[in-house]
Amino acid sequence: MLKLNRVHHIAIICSDYQKSKHFYSEILGLKIVREVYREERQSYKLDLEVGDQYQIELFSFPDPAARPSRPEAAGLRHIAFDVDDIDEAAAHIKSANISVEAIRTDEFTGKRFTFFADPDGLPVELYEV
Repeated sequence: MLKLNRVHHIAIICSDYQKSKHFYSEILGLKIVREVYREERQSYKLDLEVGDQYQIELFSFPDPAARPSRPEAAGLRHIAFDVDDIDEAAAHIKSANISVEAIRTDEFTGKRFTFFADPDGLPVELYEV
């Protein structure tokens, strides 16, 4: 049987590199590990660290195709981050003038969560652990 250890990275293609770089590094506070510009592809690649474990790869490409994300389009649905205090985390996101959905409770786990969107409309979830 195949043994998968953990998620290695998550790749996100953005439409406005500087805006998304600011969102993920300044607003969400992810640590920049490496940033490179690939001239032959006219593309930036930004590696971001999440809690000393996972890495998000943020890519820019000229004129990326739009991908539907709502309502419930097929494909990757959202990215979720666990947080210690959902109220504090949601307040931080709101302080950056980003709309945050009402905090809800997961009916199966009893844990609280909420959603907001990145600059390209990708749903981002905060899940209280």
